[in-house]
Amino acid sequence: MHRARPKHAPRVAIALAMALVATSLGGCGAVIVGGAAVGASALYDRRDHLTFIADQEIELTATHALQQDTQIEGHSGISVTSYNQSVLLTGQAESEKVAHHATQVVSQIPRVKRVIDEISIGPNISLTQESEDLYITSRAKLTLTGVNLPGFNPTRIKVVTENRVVYLLGLVSPEEADAATEKVRYVPGVERVVKLFEYK
Repeated sequence: MHRARPKHAPRVAIALAMALVATSLGGCGAVIVGGAAVGASALYDRRDHLTFIADQEIELTATHALQQDTQIEGHSGISVTSYNQSVLLTGQAESEKVAHHATQVVSQIPRVKRVIDEISIGPNISLTQESEDLYITSRAKLTLTGVNLPGFNPTRIKVVTENRVVYLLGLVSPEEADAATEKVRYVPGVERVVKLFEYK
């Protein structure tokens, strides 16, 4: 997940450049885009490797586009998460107009199939809340290791937390979706769980 905030602009620009180089190198992309971590995640992912890489590139491109747009930059704190080329936008915008514009910008990025707008209207959350959200995400990922279903792999579920709301994405069976949601629902600090799964 990438958050479109100015303090990350240099890092995002570098990562975007790396992603573009990865695209030109074809088969080497999985290593360059995310190094060993991406390669390890991709090993168990139900997305094919080209879609996996496309999602990384979509996140970087979308974040960069939001940072470069003067109608959005300085008026929001929007996070971008792409899974199977569906893009989830979370975070805050100062008005409905800003949120709508952000959705339009991201929807025009190549290979984006749909945009899920979960942007709330209001001031950006505090750094303290961001830290709490990161902790909730970690706890949620840990609790998913306790799902007792044949063939279930917790790394196949992407967890995104924004202001105590947890979004779950992934290519899963209905049984896996229900079991994962039930586990995450009881993680301390979670106020709501939103299922955004695609069913295989």
